[in-house]
Amino acid sequence: MKTRILGIDPGSRITGFAVLEHRERSFEAVCCDVIRLTETEDTLERLRILYSETSSLIARYRPDSCAIETPVYGKDPSAMLKLGRAQAAIIMSVLHQNLPLFEYYPKAVKKAITGTGNARKDQVAYMLHKLIHIPQSALTDDATDALAVAWCHFQKLHAPAADQISASGRKQGGKNTWSSFVASNPDRIRQR
Repeated sequence: MKTRILGIDPGSRITGFAVLEHRERSFEAVCCDVIRLTETEDTLERLRILYSETSSLIARYRPDSCAIETPVYGKDPSAMLKLGRAQAAIIMSVLHQNLPLFEYYPKAVKKAITGTGNARKDQVAYMLHKLIHIPQSALTDDATDALAVAWCHFQKLHAPAADQISASGRKQGGKNTWSSFVASNPDRIRQR
């Protein structure tokens, strides 16, 4: 049985997308690319294009679900507003196609791939190349981020319920306290 996940890293000027396919024991990046909107100055036209392009991706690759990265914060409120609008256009396109949609914070995505939520982009890219057959040798950062989101979602789908990580990066079904952290990581505690 095969599973296809559309991963999206939204952006107001460049949006990364990737389709991850799992078949038996192998993973393949069916496509990894970006939607470039750098030539389009009109904000509303960029949103229309994002909506339309997302709909086209869904029709072409017929994924089982979609995973999208959720922006956390930014220094520039205007940029965050534009990013939020871009994400909303993509979300509306996915929902209009009746495709299940899941959101993940960047730290949860990084942790699903590298084991740490503070991994650098090059570390994430390195691990993705080890885990997944990727036809291209080099991917843009945005396409890599989209593939990482798809991988994160696949991991969530196949993790035991007690080990699932929510979008906030917290374990579900288990304790998330300092005492449970200390008990699970005795080698990380410094004695005085």
